[in-house]
Amino acid sequence: MGTRKKRERQQDLWIATNDVVKTPGNAFYNRLNDILDEHKFDQRVEHLCRKFYKQSSYGRPSIAPGVYFRALLIGYFEGLDSERGIAWRSADSLSLRTFLGYSLDEETPDHSTISRTRRLYWLETHKAVFRWVVRFLIKDGLISGQTVSIDGTTLEANAAMKSIVRRDNGQSYEEYLKELAKAAGMENPTREQLARLDRKREKKGSNQEWKSPSDPDARITKMKDGRTHLAHKAEHAVDLSSGALLAVTLQGANVGDTTTMQATLKEAQSVAQEVSQVGVEELVADKGYHSGAVLTDLHEDGVRSYIPEPERGRRNWNGKGKAVEQKRVYENRRRVRGARSKRLQKLRSELTERSFAHMYETGGMRRVYLRGRDNILKRLLVQGAGFNLSLIVRKRHGVGKPRQLQGLDSWLSEAYARLFIRSLTVPGWIGRLGTTLWRKVLRAAPDPYSAWSPAAA
Repeated sequence: MGTRKKRERQQDLWIATNDVVKTPGNAFYNRLNDILDEHKFDQRVEHLCRKFYKQSSYGRPSIAPGVYFRALLIGYFEGLDSERGIAWRSADSLSLRTFLGYSLDEETPDHSTISRTRRLYWLETHKAVFRWVVRFLIKDGLISGQTVSIDGTTLEANAAMKSIVRRDNGQSYEEYLKELAKAAGMENPTREQLARLDRKREKKGSNQEWKSPSDPDARITKMKDGRTHLAHKAEHAVDLSSGALLAVTLQGANVGDTTTMQATLKEAQSVAQEVSQVGVEELVADKGYHSGAVLTDLHEDGVRSYIPEPERGRRNWNGKGKAVEQKRVYENRRRVRGARSKRLQKLRSELTERSFAHMYETGGMRRVYLRGRDNILKRLLVQGAGFNLSLIVRKRHGVGKPRQLQGLDSWLSEAYARLFIRSLTVPGWIGRLGTTLWRKVLRAAPDPYSAWSPAAA
């Protein structure tokens, strides 16, 4: 049995590179780098970002475009919400140093360098990188583009409700409440009195009257958990054949789904037309996207809709020009009641929500730490590119994220434990037969880590 070494032990001044401990965690990023190198990712983004650089010997050294986009991909795969966290994690991990292409004697990019590079690159540059990764999936046959699902979710903005000001004169919310209190006869109102006065008012959070001075693009809205907060709205277009992300847009959180859907569908249509000239043929969405105007526009574009109709009561179709709209609503209603619509709605619930879970829950972007629509959308586009890259890695190697490797052993142990418990509730010879077969399967099965080890690479 070994003993723990004391922390006061004198460390070696020099150590050979070959003696540095190699961790198995870099196997996933080695596979990811192989895919990026296969498609000449670095050469492509360097050519794309050449116009943003100028040869100079002054100032902080810049980072290569491939390093910048890889750093944001680390934020997705490691679930890091801020650029400070990305910089710290990259400097601390040997695996991520190798993924970025930095040796032990080189300093990794600081968070300020990553932030400055993000502001330097245009939004169109990030869109081009996202579209280029989508073409990776098209080459691998992961995108058909015929049946698309659209859905949206709210992202909490990096701004507080207490800091909102009026759009007309810049007056703060607290000063506005004090004026209302004086008009009501209160000379020196306390904070409790102001809170009670504010609680009784109606329609007090209008986006037409109030804005955030730190993030003017954020909008006051009700979140999924019922809280009222400043937020943004992210909308996804997902290919239901594979779950690939075709388009990511960022909209105002107070804008309705029927309005924002057009921009997202346009982005998805341009991607689908690269696969086939017809483009998107079927659109699946929830009842929030249902309206007569939307169904009419979709029919004119040659897209069949599968959008459930909300409970609105009996509708009056006697108005002028509503005959066409009535026909489209009845056609959609007939399709929604079919068996194919039920299958597509199940796929929509699974695949579209999965993209939200990976990008915003485990991906660390449910609350954004950036301000401004363009800055947030730049990060979302690279998050979406990481999500699509994970589909390619999962197709080729069976694992889509680095943390999936941690659960393979626990899954085998849990499956064996369940089989053993099940064998106790059946006759003895059946239980012994099941246990024997399971042991033979474990002996014959290859080591799940063997294909991901650095030696196998």
